[in-house]
Amino acid sequence: MMNNLARFQIIGKPSQLDVLLFTRHLATMVKAGIPITEALDTLVKQTKSSRFKSVVISVLKDVENGQSLAKSLGKHGEAFDQFYINLIEISEESGSLDENLEFIALQLSKNYALWKKIQTAMLYPSLILIATIVMGGFISFYVLPQLVDFFEAFDITLPLSTRILLFVANMFKVHGLLIAVGLVVGFGAFQAFVNLGFVKPLWHSFVLHLPILGGFLSNTQLAQFSRNLGVLVKSGVPIAKGIDISAGTLTNLKFKNDLLKIGRALNKGKNISSAIEEGKYNEFPPLVVRMIEVGEKTGKLDESLLYLGDFYEEEIENISKNLTTILEPILLIGIGLVVGFVALAIITPIYELTGSIRR
Repeated sequence: MMNNLARFQIIGKPSQLDVLLFTRHLATMVKAGIPITEALDTLVKQTKSSRFKSVVISVLKDVENGQSLAKSLGKHGEAFDQFYINLIEISEESGSLDENLEFIALQLSKNYALWKKIQTAMLYPSLILIATIVMGGFISFYVLPQLVDFFEAFDITLPLSTRILLFVANMFKVHGLLIAVGLVVGFGAFQAFVNLGFVKPLWHSFVLHLPILGGFLSNTQLAQFSRNLGVLVKSGVPIAKGIDISAGTLTNLKFKNDLLKIGRALNKGKNISSAIEEGKYNEFPPLVVRMIEVGEKTGKLDESLLYLGDFYEEEIENISKNLTTILEPILLIGIGLVVGFVALAIITPIYELTGSIRR
């Protein structure tokens, strides 16, 4: 039964929380002296997610057959990235698995907290945007088309704002379905276009320069890079290899590709700070370059990187707190202008009509 379940292909990707809880519980049991196989068997029984349970079952079977924990986990890249695998491998070689599992759990906890902060920061703007789209769609496809017949019955010269509104309303009345399909197709085509192999790096570079969002994304990538590389260096992973592994944990291709170039420069005898400066990788701020340079000169690169990780996490938290304050007036002003224009376009001809009747 367990063998058959382990053969099933996992649909989707296990959540960060699944991996975090697995690591934390495994660290607790290993530290208490429980053998790996018993600990994994216990986790199989405790894991509620069917997707992740099949991963743990597969790992348990491999460990029971004599494979190392790192090699067993490495077969499941959808759950455990290279950062995770390399730390486990180092832990098994050095005999410090319990300590490093706790350390990995701590880092995963920080990553999870960072992701929740990002979600929280984007929640309010997303709700406002969705509400705006829904209301805009209702007005465009239901209200505006009815205004066409209403205003065409007026025997007066309509003001410019009303004529513009009628033009838009008539477009939705005659071509509403086509416009709706066009918007959906256009959005899908745009998504496909920016994901093309030669376009995606350019798009990822472009979004880093957007107001507000660009800085937020940059800080997220810098925090991830700094903390992960700092952990790897502290654990004894060679710096060049650590950079390649850290690049694999990033989502922005501009950061990822430039980090891989920096890693290749290190193999040619350069250090990180000089490679960044010579390559003119502007997504890395002067603070990052200086702190890395100090760490390289003092032999405390891991401490400098972990400091940078903490620093940019604080920056993300500050942006998260201020994002709602920044975006709320912008969104409200935009919505207010649209509502004001529609109201003016509707009320003005009615006012003129009632005035002509009185005369």
